[in-house]
Amino acid sequence: MNSIIFSENASVDLTAVLGEIKFSSLFILTDENTKEHCLPLVEEVFPSNSTFFTIDSGEKNKTITTCMQIWAAMTEAQLDRKALFLNIGGGVLGDMGGFCASIYKRGIRFINMPTTLLSQVDASVGGKLGVDFEGLKNHLGVFNEPETVIVASEFLKTLPQQELRSGFAEIIKHGLIRDKSYFESLNFENWSNSYWTPLIHHSVEIKKSVVEEDPKEAGLRKILNFGHTIGHAFETYFLDGPRHLLHGEAIAVGMICEAWLSHKKLDLSMAEVMQIQTAFLKVYGKVEILETDLPEVLDYCLQDKKNEGKELMFSLLSSIGDCTYNIPVAREEIREAIHYYQNLPQT
Repeated sequence: MNSIIFSENASVDLTAVLGEIKFSSLFILTDENTKEHCLPLVEEVFPSNSTFFTIDSGEKNKTITTCMQIWAAMTEAQLDRKALFLNIGGGVLGDMGGFCASIYKRGIRFINMPTTLLSQVDASVGGKLGVDFEGLKNHLGVFNEPETVIVASEFLKTLPQQELRSGFAEIIKHGLIRDKSYFESLNFENWSNSYWTPLIHHSVEIKKSVVEEDPKEAGLRKILNFGHTIGHAFETYFLDGPRHLLHGEAIAVGMICEAWLSHKKLDLSMAEVMQIQTAFLKVYGKVEILETDLPEVLDYCLQDKKNEGKELMFSLLSSIGDCTYNIPVAREEIREAIHYYQNLPQT
């Protein structure tokens, strides 16, 4: 895995990285939020022949249509194969920008500067790139590592509370799948008062160790998907409607449902299920899920990339801190897990 720089000064570290890499020209991708709030923190370090391109933010714009706009801008800027691509944004932008860089002229190098908590602890690490297609999350994509990831804590000051809370879900997940003491050390009562820097370091180390052992998700890396089969289904289902969920909000629902499935399939104790659901409900509250939502949500689960043929394969917990993968789960069992969530008391 390529280098990850934990930065206290983004412009200083970016200057150093750009000084070490030989490139013909630089292409900088932002969305409207990072253009306004994050780009000013680093823009003085860019060479004069840089090209800037801004896309619309949000999961709903993570499409081939947006990629075509990016590729058109890269082509118009006459980027050659020695060009360098810089992503300044959250997980959506990093996934899509890295994908565009990896496809253009069979691949040019790229750097990630993740600007959200979610992308700093998760999306920018591990080389998974891609876009949504026909309503299916990350349906098209590649594995390709950035040259460098610069994780700069100063960008977190630009985030609204809801975005920080979304990222916190992946931090919680890392504890659940790999490190019980880490999970139990987290502040669920006053999560917004968390000191993020050491949490980002620890979460990145957990993800990095898993990815280095299994870069292409042949086995162990699947544990990083805990909560995501059901969570992604809800994220996709609610994407364009008034009940829109951020990624972390959706996988919080998914992790409660999949904790219950872990009890049913792997004998995760009910005491630990309760510990998990109490933590998530304190931070995220409860999402209203209607019975009429379920058929479509269950259909989305069938499209999950971990499935083998028509068999739904889950990553589930045998205990907090210990996750197992390739557990077959029937559609009816997923429905039961969602019913369990629906029947939880309101917080």
